[in-house]
Amino acid sequence: MKPIAICRHEAIQGPGYLQAFLEKHAIPYRVFAIDAGDTPPRCAAEFSGVVVLGSNAGVNDGLAWIKREEALLKDALRLERPILGHCFGGQLLSKSLGGQVRRNTVPQIGWGKVLVTKFDESRHWMGEKRELDMFHWHFDTFEVPRGAKRTLFGYYCMNKGFALGPHLGLQSHLEVTAQSIRQWCAEDRQVLQQWQGQSSVQSEAQILHHLDEKVAALHQTADHVYEQWLCGISGVLHAHFRQPKRPHGGEGWLEVLKR
Repeated sequence: MKPIAICRHEAIQGPGYLQAFLEKHAIPYRVFAIDAGDTPPRCAAEFSGVVVLGSNAGVNDGLAWIKREEALLKDALRLERPILGHCFGGQLLSKSLGGQVRRNTVPQIGWGKVLVTKFDESRHWMGEKRELDMFHWHFDTFEVPRGAKRTLFGYYCMNKGFALGPHLGLQSHLEVTAQSIRQWCAEDRQVLQQWQGQSSVQSEAQILHHLDEKVAALHQTADHVYEQWLCGISGVLHAHFRQPKRPHGGEGWLEVLKR
């Protein structure tokens, strides 16, 4: 099968657990380290799917690499290559589908509960639990694009996830590891101190409290989400998971949005 393209924008926001998951299942991938000077690919046809990770930049910043990644996602949508967006990646997926991305009412940093909506798509992606403990680090929020379904919502941010067919956008981080969270807190300690006292921003001590147990639970959720996402990729078969239903009439997902 063709490799999965992974776009990384910050060294401390790498593919982490996703990379370990893909290697465990012998799924080929290629990491494009934008922070290290790599250029995002132009054509989605070279890949089985596209993953976009987090970034300190905003999707509306107008940077050249952001425009190039948005073009990549639109090409992936046209070719029906499944897309998985983590945080910034979820925002860019929303924008590529015509959604708006704007400043959230408050920043959200640290561990926080999200609720799973009652749509069939939500159970498909997130499993049977109605509440999940996720890791968050964001200042902006995406709009759920037309035609998509909200999969997750939270107290500090209403739109924590959306799904459209084989594509999933998350306003949280499933890919983090205990090591990457510790490093993130250390490198961005000034950010945590700046927002000290804000109820939506945890302190470093709160983030690291029972960290290994929280990350282990998070990775159980990630296992389910990543398996479901792989079901949408041609050549990857999981007999106990159903592939996302295609739109009626054989048209693509972009055609659904144009109705």
